[in-house]
Amino acid sequence: MTTTTPRRAAERNDAPGTATHCPYCGLQCAMTLTGSTPAELTVAPRRFPTNRGGLCQKGWTSAEVVRSSERVTTPLVRRDGSLVPTSWDEALDIVAAGIRRAQESHGHDAVAVFGGGGLTNEKAYQLGKFARVALRTSQVDYNGRWCMSSAAAAGIRCFGLDRGLPFPVTDLGSAHAILLLGANPAETMPPFLTHLVTAADAGGLMVADPRLTATAAKAVDGGGLHLPVRPGTDAALALGLLHVAMTERYADRDYIERRTTGFEQVWAVAAQWYPERTERVTGVSAATLQAVVRTLARARDTERGAYILSARGSEQHASGTDTVTAYIALALALGLPGNPGTGFGTITGQGNGQGGREHGQKADQLPGYRKIDDPAAREHVARVWGVDPADLPGPGRSAFELLEALGTDAGPKVLLVHGSNPVVSAPSATAVTTRLGALDLLVVSDFVLSETAALADVVLPVLQWAEEEGTLTNLEGRVLRRRRALPAPPGARSELAVWSDLAARLGHTTGFPTEPEQVFEELRQASAGGPADYSAVTYARLDAGENLQWPCSTERPQGTPRLFLDRFATPDGRARFVPVEHVGPAEQPDPDYPLTGTTGRVLAHYQSGAQTRRVGALAAAAGAMFVQVHPDTASSAGLADGDHADVVSRRGRTRAVVRTDEDIRTDTVFLPFHWAGDGRANLLTNPALDPVSRMPEFKACAVRLEAAS
Repeated sequence: MTTTTPRRAAERNDAPGTATHCPYCGLQCAMTLTGSTPAELTVAPRRFPTNRGGLCQKGWTSAEVVRSSERVTTPLVRRDGSLVPTSWDEALDIVAAGIRRAQESHGHDAVAVFGGGGLTNEKAYQLGKFARVALRTSQVDYNGRWCMSSAAAAGIRCFGLDRGLPFPVTDLGSAHAILLLGANPAETMPPFLTHLVTAADAGGLMVADPRLTATAAKAVDGGGLHLPVRPGTDAALALGLLHVAMTERYADRDYIERRTTGFEQVWAVAAQWYPERTERVTGVSAATLQAVVRTLARARDTERGAYILSARGSEQHASGTDTVTAYIALALALGLPGNPGTGFGTITGQGNGQGGREHGQKADQLPGYRKIDDPAAREHVARVWGVDPADLPGPGRSAFELLEALGTDAGPKVLLVHGSNPVVSAPSATAVTTRLGALDLLVVSDFVLSETAALADVVLPVLQWAEEEGTLTNLEGRVLRRRRALPAPPGARSELAVWSDLAARLGHTTGFPTEPEQVFEELRQASAGGPADYSAVTYARLDAGENLQWPCSTERPQGTPRLFLDRFATPDGRARFVPVEHVGPAEQPDPDYPLTGTTGRVLAHYQSGAQTRRVGALAAAAGAMFVQVHPDTASSAGLADGDHADVVSRRGRTRAVVRTDEDIRTDTVFLPFHWAGDGRANLLTNPALDPVSRMPEFKACAVRLEAAS
């Protein structure tokens, strides 16, 4: 896993102000903040490899969230059904008492923790430590389970390691062929498009999506391809493309022989997916399948760069791990991973989606991307933490399974939520809201009264991104510095301080520092020797502007921008072909629910919308909750553009405004998932779980359209 690229100073900030990074997506665009108060705070883009001096409208308006009139700055407790202000001491005393009461009656696992992919590395690390040392609970997971878990599981299965992009994002800038699978960066991370210009101009940008998204339209406008894949048939698409690669002699046989194992078992499956069969299942024509593989192979053979990138559209399924595994098989057959100028990657969505899944807030992990059931990993981390390895709990429930168990006889009675809003973001949201209501104690740390915080028994006001120090890890494994631009408002505290105070109340007076750099120093030790090794990363090096991509260790002190150039992270150094079958969505359309509903994002909003819905310009740009429908589909339901409709599944109904669009499949409707109340898309979604990653099936559920009652 060596690199041939020398270290370069990546962070340069010649302008006055505070050099930091955007609080939103995994691209982590660089920006400079000026102003000493929230009212004065201004945002300016900063030249950086990932965003090249650009920002999207979310980044430009990010200061508005800091000065929101809805900011929570006083602890709140529920009395007589209402949330009322209280002191920090009383709020923390209530929380500590509730934790003790639950654990004395029901054991350590009676208390659960739910984290978020937007927490800094320091907070993600400390949250996992707090859960396992102060609470001694196995019940800890986070909303990143719903973002990157299938891609991560497939990467570990095939490459031995998960890093979203195992190469710098700038490598994409010279590529002439890029296949995007379920990705719409034109709306989810617009500055990412600067890295796709060469491919688009060369007619080599290809996008698989049920809709003609803004990204797919850019591909078509440049002479590239749109693959209008039926939701839930991505694995069939991958197997069909692999069939074409083999039968039309585009595969790299020498690469397969030298650098992989298991090809024959995969080919035994893919051999059955001839183009005409693939077309019938996926809706993508045989001619398009052939054009995709031909474009990738020609760019590879002329050394003009060829990449395959997956994202949530292909991953958020009950078979998401197998789907990504199938696409990796296609990439391996073409000889792309681990070679300069070519590769396979997955596009991380959340701001710290990469770092957040590496350092211990996941149910089955310890810091450094170690497995919690590995005795050597337990011993290493326990030594850093100063505890007996036997005292560390084992794996706990995954995110949805954890929420599903809340308040049940065998489930947690207390839940602490940090950096997440599951009332809006969880699948089968009505059922999740019911489980939250069954708890003895719900505690939410947030800086606004999110829909989840509004249900809490205790709300703890914490810091916003512009008020804290720390690090994050972007979609290419680059460790970045978040820097404080503003003082914390009176009454708000950092989560590090919250966990330290709670730990002390529970008898742990040491081991939970409140200074981010001190926490990071411990994280370095805990990650040392693990797959995600940060041991050679320091604040001083980051502040000096060094580009450090993990693994960054004593053996690789300059970091590793490009993984797998010499060998893959498997015992024999070879990548794994793993045979998988196409199974389709867990829930198929039928006469009662004849359409497939799929979810996604829009340009102006982010995740559950807890932040962006509070920014007037973004709320106005996005408008009301909508459902995108083909005109023929709308007409057959007695609906027209602009009508109010109910989208109904077996789990609930969502109210939305009809937007007709001839460029969406007639058997599919699209709903963005940012709105709250009866406009929640996740009132519909199916919580069927991937057996490996435990990813819910957000991207395909059977629905029908009705005129709003």
